[in-house]
Amino acid sequence: MNESAKNIENLIDKMMAENTLESPSIDFTSKIMSQVLAVEKRKIKAYKPLISKSTWIFIGLGLTALTAYSIFTNNDISNFEIVKLYTDKASNLFSGIHFSKNILYAILIVPFMILIQIGLLKNYFDKKYEM
Repeated sequence: MNESAKNIENLIDKMMAENTLESPSIDFTSKIMSQVLAVEKRKIKAYKPLISKSTWIFIGLGLTALTAYSIFTNNDISNFEIVKLYTDKASNLFSGIHFSKNILYAILIVPFMILIQIGLLKNYFDKKYEM
């Protein structure tokens, strides 16, 4: 067994002596870096908001028009029959439910806290992944 190990070692030594190490071409690093930069450029996507500016403008104009209409007209919205129908149904639906002050405070405060947290998290992740 010792003799076969020596033969294998001699064979490996001969093969290693015949073959030299391959060296990369002179511009190998620049070629690799150009490919890396090309891949990075493809990954970058332009920021596109979920709601476009034109949609926000349309929503703002609609709310402004609705507010102006309600201010400058003498029509009382409670005179409409459909409004009375739904307000009566809603008041009957929730008439048996009584909330404690703590629950009411939570219902009022939690949405604002969630909005604040969303803003803080958005800023955090924008700074973290900014390049």
